[in-house]
Amino acid sequence: MEMEYKLTELLQKYFGFDRFKGQQEEVIKSVLNGNDTFVLMPTGGGKSLCYQLPALIMEGTAIIISPLIALMKNQVDSIRSFGTEDGIAHFLNSSLTKAAAQKVRDDVMSGKTKLLYVAPESLTKEDNIDFLKNVKISFYAIDEAHCISEWGHDFRPEYRRIKPIVSEIGQAPLIALTATATAKVQHDIQKTLGMLNANVFKASFNRPNLYYEVKPKSKPESQIIKFIKENEGKSGIIYCLSRKKVEELAETLQVNNIKALPYHAGMDSATRSANQDKFLMEEVDVIVATIAFGMGIDKPDVRFVIHYDIPKSLEGYYQETGRAGRDGGEGKCITLYSSKDIQKLEKFMQGKPVAEQEIGRQLLLDTASYAETAICRRILLLNYFGEKLEEPCGNCDNCINPKEQIEAKDEICRALQAIIEVKEKYKAEHLSDILTGKMTAAVKSFRHYDLESFNSGNDHGEKFWAAVFRQSMIAGLISKDIENYGLLKMTQKGYDFLENPYDFLLVRNHDYDAIEEEEANAAAAQASGAGDPELFAMLKDLRKKISKKLSLPPFVIFQDPSLADMALQYPITIEELKNIQGVGEGKAKRYGKEFVELIKSYVEENEIDRPQDMVVKTVANKSKTKVAIIQSIDRKLSLDDIADSNGIEMKDLVSEIETIVNSGTKINIDYYLDEILDEEHQEEIFEYFREAEDDSIDAALKELGEDEYSESDIRLMRIKFLSELGN
Repeated sequence: MEMEYKLTELLQKYFGFDRFKGQQEEVIKSVLNGNDTFVLMPTGGGKSLCYQLPALIMEGTAIIISPLIALMKNQVDSIRSFGTEDGIAHFLNSSLTKAAAQKVRDDVMSGKTKLLYVAPESLTKEDNIDFLKNVKISFYAIDEAHCISEWGHDFRPEYRRIKPIVSEIGQAPLIALTATATAKVQHDIQKTLGMLNANVFKASFNRPNLYYEVKPKSKPESQIIKFIKENEGKSGIIYCLSRKKVEELAETLQVNNIKALPYHAGMDSATRSANQDKFLMEEVDVIVATIAFGMGIDKPDVRFVIHYDIPKSLEGYYQETGRAGRDGGEGKCITLYSSKDIQKLEKFMQGKPVAEQEIGRQLLLDTASYAETAICRRILLLNYFGEKLEEPCGNCDNCINPKEQIEAKDEICRALQAIIEVKEKYKAEHLSDILTGKMTAAVKSFRHYDLESFNSGNDHGEKFWAAVFRQSMIAGLISKDIENYGLLKMTQKGYDFLENPYDFLLVRNHDYDAIEEEEANAAAAQASGAGDPELFAMLKDLRKKISKKLSLPPFVIFQDPSLADMALQYPITIEELKNIQGVGEGKAKRYGKEFVELIKSYVEENEIDRPQDMVVKTVANKSKTKVAIIQSIDRKLSLDDIADSNGIEMKDLVSEIETIVNSGTKINIDYYLDEILDEEHQEEIFEYFREAEDDSIDAALKELGEDEYSESDIRLMRIKFLSELGN
């Protein structure tokens, strides 16, 4: 009893807590008794305390091996804040100056320092090894130990060298800690550290307060903005795979009045830590980040974690989503998924060593099966980490909105037969073409229309067959040869299935790409002036009225595609109008007032539910080329020279200028027109457009005479006309 009493007293003394959480106390006793100890505790379970408290109690200095410099600094600051003496905790890594590193060494030698944080890279340096040989070491703690395992989601070679170096410095007990590890990873960690006999402490991976949802990735920016606006003022993290996407998304969120900042390894460290601090201090609500962000982030009230891109492994996914709701309150974990993302991740694996590819492929398969499953997500997730959940959780999208499944035994057989018939030498796309009987160039040149499989699957579309191949892969019936252009191969399990087919439920509507088709249709409808036909007609009438009043042709005010877009999006403020295609700031200010007023009253009268996505503003895309063109025209450079210097054809340059003018920017190309057309000819074209019904170039050429004018002359004059009268 004495020891327990004392531990609680020490916990109160050093950290101000009156009781331990979960298995912390047993872990600490194991370390104090000099045993090797393995701790598997989900994010937010209080892992750090498991080595911090024993380090403060025991004689000597504890060496904490930790992967991130930013993380070390956080931990050292937090321990110092509990103690009176700064020297109690230090870190030794490449960010220190010579003098600072010497101060650390002096404090360690004098016995002041109880915890010394070291990056694995610093641990392997000769002079550090020599220095540590003379230090009384209480124990070694290896934090984020999954980095050791090549199966882990963050493989680092320096971590594999920890054991030999520790042996060289001097034996002391080891404690390895991680938040995510499958049985395989756990065994790999223990084997590599030579601690197969360690005391193992494993906490449950179930976080009942977290809600898991996987959404089809259709319009990711709009989906995210809509979600954040519905969760106004709550803290959240958005994970993206690339640094570029992090920057772009953070900017888009800012433009939409969301307090967001980016965070990735490519930023300078001052900005990075400033952004992290602003998030922790609640000066911003949202951090958009790569996976570089989050290890050791102890913010308890992160209310949502959104994955813009599906992660490479379920370990990564679990760890990142685990940063939500650490206080036990609400935590929404939303993932946007498109099967194209999995293909993108597969591409990254090309060219890597075969062993690494094997592992990467397996991790990706597990992730895809999680994303595409129809069963309770928590059951699948916990099962992955070797834990059983008896009942569906009732707190994930699949429990709340069950997905429809269809029996597809017959279809799977047809798909597998097609793979065998083409001798496992083709990709999923080509096989879909064969099954649906599509006469593509490849089908013709390989004479695949002679195959028995050809047209045997014409009762379904290619999207359906793509889903069949994907879900067969998830079920292990086929595999994909990533190195060889993604050719589909049969597995033994696949051959067994053909021998004895069994029931196979295919998740319906889980082929997310079907959404892209819908979007393409919507875009086509929009281009053809669909949307809300009644509103479209009213907008045309208004345009006619204004054009009479200003004696301008209607197309000068807004062109048809712009009105069609308004009838689709219902903009009700000048701000929103600027986002309509072909309407820039100039046009919106000049002609917009009456249009948005009309739309506003129409929306109110008809009780229209406006698409929330409308509110999404895009970042002003003043591409470098556009800016360069405007500047060159201001300097009165010849258009031919401008086209040359931007490396584009003359007709593309004219198109660029048309876009600039259509969105409301005034441009003066008189200096160039005067070179190619005399005053009379200019006058004639100008007058034609003043009277014209629409701005069609073909109609103008017919009317004015093709022998007299070239298409380019008329397009350039139309630019002058629209710029002078419209902008």
